[in-house]
Amino acid sequence: ETKSRTAKLVKVDVSLNGEVVDALSFVSFAGDAQAQGRRVCQRLQGVIDRQQFEVVIQAKVGAKVLARERVAPYRKDVLIKSGKTVGGGDATRKRKLLEKQKKGKARAKTVGKVELSQKAFWAVMKKE
Repeated sequence: ETKSRTAKLVKVDVSLNGEVVDALSFVSFAGDAQAQGRRVCQRLQGVIDRQQFEVVIQAKVGAKVLARERVAPYRKDVLIKSGKTVGGGDATRKRKLLEKQKKGKARAKTVGKVELSQKAFWAVMKKE
């Protein structure tokens, strides 16, 4: 006759830009949760396409973040127009252009959503 034993299990949630993706959540032993969360985040980082805004991938247990990776955004060089550097020595013009780009990126991040493709989902789910 076998006896059942208790185990310390935790639910690890994976979030993209702060939104929890239920399909990627998993249950793990408490001691292995950080390593498995890091593995999932790194796999996702490899398969998610770059966007116009930064994509933050986090593995969490409750409110505690176990692992965090980011997918860098595309960055257009706004200081070059038709092959020439804008502003010459005028620092205020350059600063204005960079601030305008920063505002646009912030707006894109609030509006933009990250689509998780089937390929990305299966890349995370497969065992190695």
